[in-house]
Parts: sequence; structure tokens; C-alpha cells
Amino acid sequence: MNRLFFVLLGLVVAGTTASATAFAQGLQPPEIGARQYLLVDMNANQVLAERGADTAADPASLTKLMTAYLVFDALRQHKLTLDQKIPVSQRAWAERKGGGSLMFIDTTMTPTVDELLQGLIVDSGNDAAVALAEAVGGSVDGFVGMMNRQSQAWGLKNTTYRNVAGLTEPGHRSTPRDLVVTAQHIIRDFPEHYHYYAQRDFKFNNIRQDNRNILLRRDPSVDGMKTGFTDAAGYCLLASAQREFPNGKRRLVAIVMGTAAKEARADEAQKLLNWGYTAFDDVRLVEAGKSVGAPVPVWKGTQAQVGIGSPEAIYVSVPKGEGDRLKTQVERTDPLVAPLAKGQRVGSLKVATAAGTAIATIPLTVLEDVPQAGIFGRAWDAIRLWIK
Repeated sequence: MNRLFFVLLGLVVAGTTASATAFAQGLQPPEIGARQYLLVDMNANQVLAERGADTAADPASLTKLMTAYLVFDALRQHKLTLDQKIPVSQRAWAERKGGGSLMFIDTTMTPTVDELLQGLIVDSGNDAAVALAEAVGGSVDGFVGMMNRQSQAWGLKNTTYRNVAGLTEPGHRSTPRDLVVTAQHIIRDFPEHYHYYAQRDFKFNNIRQDNRNILLRRDPSVDGMKTGFTDAAGYCLLASAQREFPNGKRRLVAIVMGTAAKEARADEAQKLLNWGYTAFDDVRLVEAGKSVGAPVPVWKGTQAQVGIGSPEAIYVSVPKGEGDRLKTQVERTDPLVAPLAKGQRVGSLKVATAAGTAIATIPLTVLEDVPQAGIFGRAWDAIRLWIK
């Protein structure tokens, strides 16, 4: 088969997506006062800056991202309902002896799942984490097993959970990259529940607590997600922000681990977010459901041509002002022979800088089904292919 290349002469400036590798092009992030950090452009699925992103460390209460994910999944599967009342076990009540964050439930109460989720996310309550884990997993140990299986299913090789709340424990480890992956799954898989992460405070049992993510009150574009602290972990924050640009909304996720103070974790995460928004542009390479270039020939099908593209908009993140200098190239294997199924991969879009540095390789798929032609149509195209 011949490999056919098409050079695309134009780009639609508007955003980015495709590569999971860093593309800094010589841009240096600001000095960040954290042991580890990571900044990801979710539109483009690209890393903009990182340090120690794959080094396992104590995740503290960032653990509760996975705890919440599994509760959201149980809600979707109708194993729980938000208004369902949950009994508080002795084990959940006993979390107050550990000295960690609490929503202050006791064994005389039956809080709802909705209240426990607020206690888990807004108050970072270890007691809420245990109560929800028992409700979903039958026991804390059973739920921890679910956490590790979900982590493995996502390919998070540097994460192992030993508890549901984030207490320091031998073997309880994760990395900035794995925690950002977990956060991205929450944002993408459960948008109907993401509002909990933007909630600034929660009052339960006549006790009002503020969300420890102080960026929610500093930066109107920040709408989540989670803080953490232990002596071993230092002060940690995973922050998510979405800002409007002329080409649409753009979401960045920043995580800092091992900062020195509450204010420091907010300051350093804010520094990363601001740098990502000001130093990079998103360029939309492919519009959702639209053909990349002209439709391509199809052989032995019920139609002569078909569009190839992506069911989702494809973006790439580039240094500010560099978008109009990108080089893009469509590569596909010819001939395309029916039957072709919608969503079937038939090529890729390769993106590089003006200097030739590869940025991304984006899968391109068939945008509609192309059934096989009748016997005479197939025979005629076979002759044409033979002559060709």
C-alpha cells in the first residue's frame, strides 16, 4: 500500500489537544516553591510544566479524589442515592481520635450521601470518607481494594492506596501525575457532581467550615479541587481553573505537593495557573465531527468519498504567538476500501513546530459508515485499482 501525505495549509486558531508529552519550547516556568508540581492543559491533554511528577510521595487528603470518584460511580450505577441516609459506624466516629479533618458526625446520626459528600470534599472530613467507603464497599478494606483496582484500570503504576482518607501509612503513595489523572476523570466522567469542588463552605451539626482551597475565594476562574496536609506530605493543592478566551473555554489543572504552608500552596498553584494561561495559546486543529481537508476517495463502497476527522475537537498548546507557525500533515494508508465503520482509525494528523519539532500525533477516524458496494461496484473498483 502507498502512504499518502497531505499538507494542510491552514489552521483554525482556537485551542489544543493530542499529545501527552510536555511542549515547553524553551519556555521556563516561574520558580515554584514545592517539592513536586505539574501543570496540565486539559483541552490539549498536554503537560506544560513539571517537576518530580512521577515521584511517589504521601498524597495526604488528595487521596479523597479517588474516594469521591468511586462514590460518584456508585451514584451513577444507582447503588446509592444522594438523599439516602447512611448510618455512622463506630469506626467512622473514631476518626476524631486521629487528629485529622472532620465533618463531625457521630453514631447517633444518619447523614445523607449528599451531606457526606460535602463533608468529604468541602470539609475534607476523614469521618465522611470512612462512612462513604463503608456504604459503597461494605467495609473500609473492601473500598480500599476498589480504589486500587480503579487505579490499576487507569494504568496508574505509581499509586497504591492503604486508606480512604489520606492518613500517612507505609505504602500509601501517589504522584502528581497520577493524582491529576484522577482529577481529570472526575471532571470528565462526572460533570454533574463537579459542583461540590467549587463549594466554598459547608455547615453541618451547627459547625460551619470553609473550604481549605483558598483559591476559590481569590480567583473566580478556579472551581476546584482538593487540598491536603500531613507532616510527611507538607501542604498540597490540586487546583482546577477554567477561563474564557476568544476561541472558547480553556481548563488548566495545577498540582503542588510539599509546600511549606497553607498560603504557599495557594500562591504556588496560582503562579502555575497564571503562567500557563499567559505563556501558552491553545490552537484548535480539528473541529468536532468535521472533515480534516477534503473528503478522501473510497473504493468498493456505496459512496465514492468520505470525510476523516475526529468526533471531538482537537487542540494543541503552543507558546503564545506561535500558533500560526505550526506545520500540520495528514498521513493515511491508501487505498481506503469499504466497508468502513464510523470511528474506524484510518490515519493521523501530525503536528510540528516551524523548526520541525514534533508536538503531537492525532488519530483520524472515518466520520460516517461506508457500506460495501454491490458485486458490480466492487468489481469495477477492483479493475480501477488494478489499473491504478
